[in-house]
Amino acid sequence: GVGEGDVVVSNDPYLLGTHLNDVTLAKPVYHHGRLVAWLAVKAHHVDVGGVAPGSIGGARSIDEEGVMIHLDFLVKGGVVRWEAVRPLEEASRTPHYVRMDIHAQLAALERGERLVLQLVERYGAGRVEDAMRESIAYVERYSRRAFEPLEGCAEARDYLEDDERVYEIGARLCAEGGTVTVELSSPRQLDKPINSTLPSTVAAVAYTLKAVLEPELPVNHGLYEVLRVEAEPGTVLNARPPAPVSAYTETVQRVVDVVQAALARLAPGRVPAASCGSMTSVALGGEGWAFYETIGCGSGARPTGDGVDGVHVNMTNTLNTPVEVIEEAYPVTIEEYSLRGDSCGLGRWRGGLGIRRVYRVHAPARVSIAGSRVRTRPWGLEGGEPGMPASYRLVKRDGRVYHLPPLAIVELEPGDTLVIETPGGGGYGDPCKRPRELLQRDVAEGKVSGARVASLKERCKARGQYARPAP
Repeated sequence: GVGEGDVVVSNDPYLLGTHLNDVTLAKPVYHHGRLVAWLAVKAHHVDVGGVAPGSIGGARSIDEEGVMIHLDFLVKGGVVRWEAVRPLEEASRTPHYVRMDIHAQLAALERGERLVLQLVERYGAGRVEDAMRESIAYVERYSRRAFEPLEGCAEARDYLEDDERVYEIGARLCAEGGTVTVELSSPRQLDKPINSTLPSTVAAVAYTLKAVLEPELPVNHGLYEVLRVEAEPGTVLNARPPAPVSAYTETVQRVVDVVQAALARLAPGRVPAASCGSMTSVALGGEGWAFYETIGCGSGARPTGDGVDGVHVNMTNTLNTPVEVIEEAYPVTIEEYSLRGDSCGLGRWRGGLGIRRVYRVHAPARVSIAGSRVRTRPWGLEGGEPGMPASYRLVKRDGRVYHLPPLAIVELEPGDTLVIETPGGGGYGDPCKRPRELLQRDVAEGKVSGARVASLKERCKARGQYARPAP
């Protein structure tokens, strides 16, 4: 069993969700021999082995994505067992960072343990445990109140992409008496890394309901007393071993989109248009170095305002890497980092703009891309236009251009350039009702081209409408 002073480690995505890069450490907290709490810290590690730098993309099975630790003791009886994570270090292209990040996670657990014990010393173990139970009951009550306005059932469809084709996924959402059931459909799991394990899928559904219905809702087990998520085992949204899952980040984005689309039918006027729907993971690596980052995009237009330009959306929760840091630490130059004009969907409120990021490498490198919305577009709502799709291109130093699919691994030579253009968000409402001064501002700021506004004007005139001045 797990005793006082022990720490367990795992990065098993079928057990804990997400992917192999996310390593979880868990520790029990004892007070005078009594178990009073469990602490856990999960951290994304840059590289844990596998066929691609950054361990994202390119694999046909989980074994090709890196090293998996199902469950082992990292600390036993207060003694650190580095052999438990040595396979991760040996497989990683950046082993020093693996060891240092594990140290940081252990420090976080020690800090958490001290804080919990301070509470127990001040209030007593019984009262602390009562407070924990009440917090779960409170969230259950809160969730029921948040879900009560929803009544009935609604369905929606959207699409996933890999390097070869497009796959349909579906959601049927039924709400009654403060409880919600979401039934998800998807193809059988693939030998491509866009599979998602059930914990990740459930988290995407819970996030969507919280974001739309009650953003201030705290989350603990109480939420899952009133929310049920169903996905058939062995499918893309409930993958089982040995399905690869490193690019699950793209799949949970689409889960958000399809559940949002169903919610829009039950809660009209509260749901935004689709955001870009992609985390856009880019991993570069060569001899002795590996770099990984994600790139923002456009959020969907809202019922009362424009989408946000150049941000991470929904299930990503990451920030950009500063250009100065990249160029100082790696043989890479960022040639351009800008908002992508004309990428938004137009509407009464326009979607946010995507991002254009251009990398030039100065040493041989392998790049792995895990993206989406290359073949499909983020949808608009209430007559709004869809956002523009993504575009990924490799520009060789001799000028040859190669268009890349949503999942790609390619070799770069010194002087080659990688161009990443992320999608814009969908628009909300009839574009002909967008006030003229907002369109004029869009053009003046370079966010929408004059030609596109002129085309919109002609279409609206043909309908007997044109954008009016704002009141």
